[in-house]
Amino acid sequence: MGFLKKIYENRIWEIAEPAIQSEGLELVCVECIQMKSRWVVRLYIDRDGGVTIDDCALISNHVGDLLDVNDVPPEAYTLEISSPGLDRPLVKDKDFIRFLGRRVIIQTEYKIDGVRNFKGLLKDYRIGESGKKTIILDLSGKIFTVPMEAVVKANLEGLLDHR
Repeated sequence: MGFLKKIYENRIWEIAEPAIQSEGLELVCVECIQMKSRWVVRLYIDRDGGVTIDDCALISNHVGDLLDVNDVPPEAYTLEISSPGLDRPLVKDKDFIRFLGRRVIIQTEYKIDGVRNFKGLLKDYRIGESGKKTIILDLSGKIFTVPMEAVVKANLEGLLDHR
């Protein structure tokens, strides 16, 4: 199921991103989740200043038509469009660069220095000459270097400022 999920997510990204960009929006993340008899396709969109319900409705109609025409996914599906929220997923290089200095939650495929689930400050994001990407995290004063290829999931920590 994981292989099919990845194929659908990649194909949906290819189909949806140009349509979303044409409306002045950014495609942040695509998630496909298989339920009992149907798929749930979630698209997270954003723009400077945030997105509105009208933006979500417009993208839902436009992208829904494109997915139907392209028969992706070929099974029954429910399309959900929303803003990325406070716990925004970090997917692209520019996401990590944009949110330097913010608190993040990162889950890795394997343990790094004994840790798989990191919750701390995003100190740096490096792209080496070879193209190797690394995330530098500060967890209460302890610095971790996490190779990007080990990352399974990365999100901003959804903190509300109650000042």
